[in-house]
Amino acid sequence: MKKQRPVNLDLTTIKMHPAANASILHRISGVIMVFAIGILLWTLSLSLSSAEGFEQLQETLDGFFFKFILFGILSALVYHLLGGIRHLLMDMGHFEELASGNASAKFIISAWLVLTIVVGVWLW
Repeated sequence: MKKQRPVNLDLTTIKMHPAANASILHRISGVIMVFAIGILLWTLSLSLSSAEGFEQLQETLDGFFFKFILFGILSALVYHLLGGIRHLLMDMGHFEELASGNASAKFIISAWLVLTIVVGVWLW
């Protein structure tokens, strides 16, 4: 028995609203933070291993590649925090309508961009 229903396989034709983008970005930032735990634990282990390990970590932190990774981790952390606050407010009954949900998503994304720039200036 074959069902006749429309199938849209071209994902570029689907226009997602800002609330959907904010939700997807929140999940992506969570995955990034899971991988960041390994990097941060490695840096903690290296810094606590010995005085030489601490000096090696300081030299590593001065490099562009590690600063870029740290920038990504901090950016994901900032977004996940802002998105989490938004989701908690939604759980309390705020921003549940489409218009207010989209407005809060736009606010969270714009606040994240501003705070990411601040983190970038602070880091470099």
